[in-house]
Amino acid sequence: MVIDGLTTQAKYYKPLVYEFMRKEWQSRPQWGDHVVEIVMEHVGDPPWMDLDNLAKALLDSIKGYLFHDDSQVARLLVERNEGERERIIIRCYKR
Repeated sequence: MVIDGLTTQAKYYKPLVYEFMRKEWQSRPQWGDHVVEIVMEHVGDPPWMDLDNLAKALLDSIKGYLFHDDSQVARLLVERNEGERERIIIRCYKR
């Protein structure tokens, strides 16, 4: 999943991603361990945002769609990189 644009308010992403998942996601959540990778790409100076808050907001919004509970996340990678455009990339897959 790719979210174009950045904001310093991590709480903005929770309802945005939640609504996308609610309307567009067709499959059921899975059991077992999962890996979640979150990459924030920025242009120029990085935004003043705590990556742990971003991760929490995004995990809360995909919970119940990709996996049943946060406790199923066996590996979590959250990083900030300079990129060609401002965006957030989320990958989730079974471990």
